Amino acid sequence: MKEKIDKQKVLSRIKQLRELIKYHDYRYYVLNQPEISDYEYDKLYKELKQLEEQYPEFITPDSPTQRVSGEVIKEFKPIKHTFPMLSLDNTYSENEIYDWAERISKYVPLKNLEFIVEPKLDGLSCTIHYVDGKLHTAATRGDGETGEDVTLNVKTIRSVPLTLESKHKLPIPKFFEVRGEVIMFKKDFEKLNKELQQKGQQTFANPRNAASGSLRQKDPKITASRPLRFYIHSYGKIEGSTKVESDEEFLELCKNFSLPVIQYFKVCKTIDEVVKYCLEWQNKRDELEYEIDGMVIKVNQLKFRDTIGSTLKAPRWAIAYKFPARQATTVLKSVVMQVGRTGVITPVAELEPVECGGVTISRATLHNFDEIKRLGVRIGDTVLVERAGEVIPKIVKVVESKRTGKEKEIEIPKKCPVCGSNVVKEEPEVAYRCPNSSCPAQVINSIIHFAKREAMDIEGLGESVAELLVEKKLVKKLSDIYYLTKEQLLSLPLFKEKKANNLLTAIERSKQKPLSKLLYGLGIRHVGEKAAEVLAERFSSMEKLMQASEIELQSIPEVGPVMAKSIKEFFANKYSQEIITQLKKAGVNMIQPKVEKKGAQIFAGMTVVFTGELDSMTRTQAEEIVKQMGGNTASSVSRSTSLVVVGRNPGSKYEKAKQLGIRIIYEDEFLQMIGQK
Repeated sequence: MKEKIDKQKVLSRIKQLRELIKYHDYRYYVLNQPEISDYEYDKLYKELKQLEEQYPEFITPDSPTQRVSGEVIKEFKPIKHTFPMLSLDNTYSENEIYDWAERISKYVPLKNLEFIVEPKLDGLSCTIHYVDGKLHTAATRGDGETGEDVTLNVKTIRSVPLTLESKHKLPIPKFFEVRGEVIMFKKDFEKLNKELQQKGQQTFANPRNAASGSLRQKDPKITASRPLRFYIHSYGKIEGSTKVESDEEFLELCKNFSLPVIQYFKVCKTIDEVVKYCLEWQNKRDELEYEIDGMVIKVNQLKFRDTIGSTLKAPRWAIAYKFPARQATTVLKSVVMQVGRTGVITPVAELEPVECGGVTISRATLHNFDEIKRLGVRIGDTVLVERAGEVIPKIVKVVESKRTGKEKEIEIPKKCPVCGSNVVKEEPEVAYRCPNSSCPAQVINSIIHFAKREAMDIEGLGESVAELLVEKKLVKKLSDIYYLTKEQLLSLPLFKEKKANNLLTAIERSKQKPLSKLLYGLGIRHVGEKAAEVLAERFSSMEKLMQASEIELQSIPEVGPVMAKSIKEFFANKYSQEIITQLKKAGVNMIQPKVEKKGAQIFAGMTVVFTGELDSMTRTQAEEIVKQMGGNTASSVSRSTSLVVVGRNPGSKYEKAKQLGIRIIYEDEFLQMIGQK
């Protein structure tokens, strides 16, 4: 009798653990809003596994421990789709979207149609079947008619529930098919490639290849070790449950079953609205955590899809708007060495000009010499280049099949290409550096950084002017800009009276900037905008900061040993001391003003940390409000942190706050606290 009672307790605990793990999988992998740390999650999983090993009679196929099969797949068996998984026709311009709308208007008047528009995920298409609420089979798109059976591998993806559970008491379908995309987040892709590189294994060219290669592993254990995610984007088939009449209703039904649904879909009433939404995402695609290569436009109402029909290859009722291409192949002609403001030498590839992402590319970064070694790239190679966002393009890989044997190795320079100083390399850094602070290249880049809006905000002091000032020897070090005269500026090409007056006015106005802006503008290694603000608020004056010891600096939560050492080295340098002396002599402010307190001092004595993206304001604005209301802000979580405010997609600070038991609130509660809701 006692054994029976004990077993009932064990079974009850097993069920409880399964529910907890499923809940936390959903929070982490679907909502991106984890509630517990990895350590706490692992404890739950380990306890469940131990109990199931002790009582194997209680193991069920839908248990979280059964996601990974011990079976190695010899080959992927074919699975015929319930109806074809057709590919989409593509459009590449606004006019082509309007042309598509005009074509389908021959079948159904546009005034009767709604459209659902969503990001086009750059991954591997997949269909999943649930039978009586349990994951039954999963298949790749294959040739559209028949795909490959990847059921065992899809079961390892933690965003995919093994059983369907209804949140709103809706009936579980007898048969439920969902179609979507298996992808990998950009940050997870980078982490995976680093791990593979450390193991000496082949890395992936991009997140799409990583997702595809990981899902099609013959050993599900390897797939389970890869950070894959699945998002539903398309209606499949429903039998024995709530009837849906539109794609939007289908996606909402999927949410009811805790299935991962594509983000940022929108129902549009007109084609003008469709075009506007497509162009909006074309401009902000890099804000997403995953890669997208366009937008998918579909007729929302399912009843009209049959009327509009399909061709042999693609549905007429849907189309893809493809963003401009971001990869292209070209030849690496030469490599030039650029010297940055901190002396770091960056190899930059000179390319045969090629069209990519709507622009002509003739240069691409090679990052550093370790990256050159990893890529195995040589001068004369045919290379694949990729343009990501607004940053300089990068070389992704070498097209080795096009090698002729005449390619040349890229050598690490022994001398600075600008000033001729001996190049140094400080371990454990990967960078090679020019140690000469007065190197013209460093001075030019220092001026550009100093004049940035986030620093001293000197309008009119951009790259071309900085180069001109250094070339004509009017500025030999940063502080010289405060001693420029109107006559000197007028002696330069393109400078007329108005331009000279405007620049001198901007330089004069910059003298009143707070110490935090000056510190950031000085370009001290490892000191970013936030760290500069923290240092300025902590020490209040340049003099006190210069006198601070490394131990004092490290007592600040945001300042680690590397930053502390860098700060001390900067202020110990005679060249830096000369610059600061001349800045002070020119009347540049060296004090951090106290923040004016406003409203109720609800954060008095508190240190507040923000993590994740806020919807109502920028993080800088939120931190300013905290300071005005009596509090301090920090960029990292420590035991002295009083409060952590969490936005969308929080980072490691969120996990650390939970581990330390620090109070956590979300954006809505923060807005209530400050009286904005």
